[in-house]
Amino acid sequence: MAHFEKQLTTKTIYDGKILELHSDTVELENGNQALREVIIHHGGVGILPVDAQNNLLLVRQFRYPTGAELLEIPAGKMEKGEDPRQCGLRELEEEVGCHAAVFESMGCMWPTPAYDTELDHLFYAEELTPCNQHLDEDEFLDVVRLPLKKAIEMVLNNEIPDAKTQLAILKYAALKQK
Repeated sequence: MAHFEKQLTTKTIYDGKILELHSDTVELENGNQALREVIIHHGGVGILPVDAQNNLLLVRQFRYPTGAELLEIPAGKMEKGEDPRQCGLRELEEEVGCHAAVFESMGCMWPTPAYDTELDHLFYAEELTPCNQHLDEDEFLDVVRLPLKKAIEMVLNNEIPDAKTQLAILKYAALKQK
């Protein structure tokens, strides 16, 4: 049996620069009603750049909601209707200052499907050539080179807590073992 919920009403609570918050009333499969708070987000892209020496190019930046610096794959939000591949190529250049001759999809992930419509697309980038980095005016980060083996150890030791980064590193390692 396929499970479902049917939207009965929706109300926009907040409409901001990168997300909207809706309060929806839904009908459950047993006929009862429930409230669902949903964040509407156009999705994002994360890129795992890998250099010729099998080093990953990660970014270290302060993330206000966590109150800490995090080590992450370069990433960015997509504009409504934007092609994920084009967004990823742009973010690779902007954040890391690289172009890639190889740019391959590693699939998609729902980071928080219980309350958020965000769908993130993951790519790996190889055969990198340097170009000019173009950070946004409110973006401050450092590019960190890390051997793949060390990055895997850091993920397994919870030294890289960012979910998209963990998934990209482990997925890339698994793909390259095939």
